[in-house]
Amino acid sequence: MCGIIGYVGSQAATGILMNGLRKLEYRGYDSAGIAVIEDGGDLKLLKREGKVDSLAQAVSSAQFTGSVGIGHTRWATHGSPCDVNAHPHLDCYGDVVVIHNGIVENHLEIKGRLMRGGHKFASETDSEVIPHLVEEALKCGTGLVEAMRQTIAQISGAHAIVALDRRRPDQLVVARVGNAGGVVIGYGEGESFVASDLSALLSHTRKVVFLEDREIAELESGCRRYFDVHGQPMEKQTVDLPYEPVLAAKGNFEHYMLKEIMEQPDSVLSTIRGRVRLDPAKIELEGVHISGRELNGIKRVLLVGMGTSLHAAMVGRHYMERIAGLPAEVDNASEFRYRDPIIGPETLVVSVGQSGETVDTLAAMELAKNRSSVQVTICNVVGSQASRIADGVVYTRCGLEIGVCSTKTFTSSIVALYLLSCYLGQARGVIQRERIADLLGPLGQMPHLMGQVTKQAPTYERLSRSFVKNNHFLFLGRGVQYAVAMEGALKLKEVSYIHAEGYPAGEMKHGPIALIDRETPVVAIAVHDALYEKMMNNVEQVRARGGTVIAIATEGNDEIQDKADYVISIPECSPWLAPVLTSIPLQFLAYYMAMQRGCDVDQPRNLAKTVTVE
Repeated sequence: MCGIIGYVGSQAATGILMNGLRKLEYRGYDSAGIAVIEDGGDLKLLKREGKVDSLAQAVSSAQFTGSVGIGHTRWATHGSPCDVNAHPHLDCYGDVVVIHNGIVENHLEIKGRLMRGGHKFASETDSEVIPHLVEEALKCGTGLVEAMRQTIAQISGAHAIVALDRRRPDQLVVARVGNAGGVVIGYGEGESFVASDLSALLSHTRKVVFLEDREIAELESGCRRYFDVHGQPMEKQTVDLPYEPVLAAKGNFEHYMLKEIMEQPDSVLSTIRGRVRLDPAKIELEGVHISGRELNGIKRVLLVGMGTSLHAAMVGRHYMERIAGLPAEVDNASEFRYRDPIIGPETLVVSVGQSGETVDTLAAMELAKNRSSVQVTICNVVGSQASRIADGVVYTRCGLEIGVCSTKTFTSSIVALYLLSCYLGQARGVIQRERIADLLGPLGQMPHLMGQVTKQAPTYERLSRSFVKNNHFLFLGRGVQYAVAMEGALKLKEVSYIHAEGYPAGEMKHGPIALIDRETPVVAIAVHDALYEKMMNNVEQVRARGGTVIAIATEGNDEIQDKADYVISIPECSPWLAPVLTSIPLQFLAYYMAMQRGCDVDQPRNLAKTVTVE
């Protein structure tokens, strides 16, 4: 979760570090800090509780001139948010400085041993043991790379670590162990960068290296060296990134979340572009190369994800069964990894994620890899860990998503899963050419239809004002829309802190109906599809018990105008792709209600964009 940034070069490091921390703040914003080595070898360190702005105010009155430094923005795990617990952390002598993303699972054992040896600790964090371990190794005359190697051999868990030593002012050492978020090394002219996310590097370079599990990097101003966990030198291939820095800017929008909601027509167009051919009808997925033997051996599909990505996977399950003709299951990645699942070469594992760095999803993928399952991942970040574990990847190609609550990656993930299902059905020969044409034709209409939905933003804002004081919501859906109900409830919880629950509408009479009253509005997704009549029965049941109904319905539906208290209309479209449209008004509803309640939309309390620790 935490954001890390480091620089070594000839420029003043402070501006680079602070700009990087602002771009990484969505990963954690309860405290932040920087450490810079000055030209004379002095170490300057500043840490502040709160958001990066608090640190910026302190930095503005300090005199930082050094060209080597590291910075960190924290999402608390061990120890409350405060100045002392903020990173960077020091060893006893103030020589070794460390920033860390992850959890040192055996830190109590290590801390006890170090304290018995005379070490003193200042914070409550698990991370503070790391600079002490590095210093212990340096006392034996090793270099910083070897000290890092010895340190990571002693700590349990998954980690991303950056260390500097004020006695070696021209060097940073970086390590990645396990799946504790990304570690990206940036290449500049006479300068080197490291960050936990691409967004912090794009204004400086697009030439990068992704550090893998149990790898170490030594960074100097014009030189990068890489080592394996045994200290042996290794070569790494650089990647030229396609992203432009302007994509990370808010532009004229008040919040990233609003910007990213409005970007969805373009995002889905990017997901589709170059992959769909209509004459003859055909799907081409450039990152998926499953052999005929593997295809013939696949007997079922297992989709895994967390949060919003899990909801997209729930939609994808319908696609896999009804389009690709494969039995499909959906599992929460954090549960899947611990239940000893029965999978093997006959199971296609499809992981869904935004960053491709979520720890539970990566652990699920590692488990699947160990059991020889074929894997395809849906993700947004080129070169992410998920894309490197999987046998194939379908990039959503959304560009950077900065808002903590995923919006455009949800709709693009649904479209990517639709494409993958069509591709599998085509490759396995279960879809005739005529049906492929029928399935692919509606895709081309989606960006335009999504644009029509986003243009109704003033309508959603007016509607939200009627419910800003309500503290409980129910969301109901059936079939593919059940996942949208879950997602709508999640968005409302995430940004407005309103208690909301999403249910399959048929489950309502088995308990949730007891919650219905005038103070608990019910959002019912009742578009024209095979389950419309059953959904209307649920609407009637809510009304009969005095509930307020907000209906998401297909344009031209006069019947629902008489049944619901409020109606949001979406354009007519393929029932398979309707979740792409129905989810957008729910994103707007959550956004505007959060705004009116004075919530921090882009940085909701207690949340971080990428969950890289359990």
